[in-house]
Amino acid sequence: MRINILKRLNFHHLFYFWVVAKEGHLTRAAELLHVSQSALSSQIRQLEEQLGHPLFLRSGRALQLTEVGNLALSYAESIFSLGSELMMTVQAGEGPTVQRLRVGAVATLSRNFLENFLKPVISADDMHLILESASLEDLLERLKVHKLDLILSNRPVTAEGQHPWRCRRIGRQTVCLVGPPRDTATPFRFPDDLATARLLLPGRSSDIRSQFDMFCDEAGLEIRPFAEVDDMAMLRLLARDTGGLAVVPEVVVQDELRSGVLQKYCAVPKVYENFYAITTRRHFQPSALKTLLAKS
Repeated sequence: MRINILKRLNFHHLFYFWVVAKEGHLTRAAELLHVSQSALSSQIRQLEEQLGHPLFLRSGRALQLTEVGNLALSYAESIFSLGSELMMTVQAGEGPTVQRLRVGAVATLSRNFLENFLKPVISADDMHLILESASLEDLLERLKVHKLDLILSNRPVTAEGQHPWRCRRIGRQTVCLVGPPRDTATPFRFPDDLATARLLLPGRSSDIRSQFDMFCDEAGLEIRPFAEVDDMAMLRLLARDTGGLAVVPEVVVQDELRSGVLQKYCAVPKVYENFYAITTRRHFQPSALKTLLAKS
């Protein structure tokens, strides 16, 4: 196949455009690229001349993409994402028998669920597992450029035009009320005793909390939590050490329930935690990832 040199796209110019479009500001992009603003502007102008259309509308220092600019950005995202995938794929092996799997977990995800899900690859001798914890938004940015193979989340995502996320539910846990062991002669009356209980609840950004608040509203209950905690690991510790009653998925406190440190009082009706595996379209999928998703 012959390459038409005259129509060949200048990827150096496209890369500069991509950075400017992502930053939305010429000064910040120039600082990031370690070039002068004038040199960066010149590169963008040359790309606009080659394409025959303006890519930005300039309003003071702010930059807004034109219709062609948005189209160019979608292509640039794909091109540089593929480049990142190539580098990560080539560098993934530390020898012919070692696989690398990079997993991101949202900070609020139960670590017990995470460990249970990853057991098939944790025990593998030929596996180099890399785990990262951050917000879902930060993890999606890393997945987009193939710096992660998989995100585990308790929140779903929907596919976008430039980012065709693949999101599948891999688990569903009943949410329970757990607390210190009780004398069986004085059972906990659910939901009547909720109003006077020393309640430990997930934070208000949690889907579990939204479901629990809805349940309380429907039951006509006024709840005053003793503590509201976003981090499930911290919620688990408070349930174990304060004598309070926690609203948590059973998997979060599985070890304490097994040892008898905590007791399951009841399942909370209509309240569940869902777990999701989020991936993105790619040409090479690690075999370990296929194994995990096939078991879910």
